[in-house]
Amino acid sequence: MEVKVRHFGDVKFEASARGHRVLCDQPAENGGSDTGMTPPELLLSALATCAGYYAAQYLKNHSVPCEGLEVTVNAEKLRPPVRLGNFKIEVRAPGVDGEHEAGLLRAVHACLIHNTLGQAAAIETVVRTTAAV
Repeated sequence: MEVKVRHFGDVKFEASARGHRVLCDQPAENGGSDTGMTPPELLLSALATCAGYYAAQYLKNHSVPCEGLEVTVNAEKLRPPVRLGNFKIEVRAPGVDGEHEAGLLRAVHACLIHNTLGQAAAIETVVRTTAAV
């Protein structure tokens, strides 16, 4: 998997993967023009859409309609060091019997992004400059 990001000036960036593009920006109070979500909002979006995908797949596999399925993710900004924490995923599945609650919970807990955030991930950072080539 790979995502490339290009700087578009000020605090605006474009992320691209497989021909798809997403703008990332900051609100005006952070020096941006508010033309896209912030990086933390994109992270929460990744978690919410992943959880939604797994919930929808569970419902589909059990022949349960998923109309109106909605996922909301909240997190708090913590420090030090500055980071997001205390994530909360809320899945709303209107019209779905309560007998599916445990199955939906297991499905959402199997989400790739949920599992990634739940474990300490190794992150290698490499900086390349013209002078270093």
